[in-house]
Amino acid sequence: MINHKRRKRMLGLLTEHSNASVEQLCQWLNASAATVRRDISWLAERNMLNRIRGGAERLAPKRNAFALSGETFQNSLDRFPAEKRAIARHAASMCEDGETIIINGGTTTFMMAEFLAHKQLKILTNSFLMAERLLTTSENQIIVPGGQVYREQNVILSPFDNDITQHHYAGKMFMGVYGLSMLGLMEVDPLLIQAEKRLLSQAEQLIVMVDSSKFSRKAGLILCGLNRVSCLITDTGVSDAAVQMMEQAGVKVAAVEPESESELEPVLED
Repeated sequence: MINHKRRKRMLGLLTEHSNASVEQLCQWLNASAATVRRDISWLAERNMLNRIRGGAERLAPKRNAFALSGETFQNSLDRFPAEKRAIARHAASMCEDGETIIINGGTTTFMMAEFLAHKQLKILTNSFLMAERLLTTSENQIIVPGGQVYREQNVILSPFDNDITQHHYAGKMFMGVYGLSMLGLMEVDPLLIQAEKRLLSQAEQLIVMVDSSKFSRKAGLILCGLNRVSCLITDTGVSDAAVQMMEQAGVKVAAVEPESESELEPVLED
């Protein structure tokens, strides 16, 4: 195998396996240890891989300059799916046909789409995936704000105040957040805060949907105080102290049992 093809193959293998020893690469590439080590050195000098003791590893993917801060949608989707689906089911049960509601982008709120399929609602959402799912599975009226689609979080955000959000009013807004504390709802990205504040200003009731792990997460930006929250839906893993904190702030708390594995399978396969 000529040099450039072998090196390209090596990068492909590291993309697939994350890292590999010299011995593994020798077997996969049918090359000598000396050749593999030379290739690793050549690629490392050009910042195409990282050289590690006894082998090589792929470079960490560069973060998109236009991405939001915080966890990606896919990474978040894999965390606490049973809890999130139960929370989403309970939230959807609070929606009555004919209502106008707002749903922000997030993995827990996204799971509401399955349970809203048979509803007749007017839904304003900045979740690109939720809008797409509901358009193909339901008869709900779907409205999305204008702006840029942020792929890693699958949300549509605009830095401008005069988007279509100001023309719609909802009785309920369903929102997931990065974290909660006695200071209020916390987020990690200023643009997300700006967009969510606009959505908040158009809703009468704010219903927050978070799994119990969110009470231990801290961030540097406060979206709003707890006094703005009407209801919190979480899972039964929530601590008594967290429930007491919310109730002392006048927030109604609903703690729901996580979904069973049999109920969860359709979501994981989707």
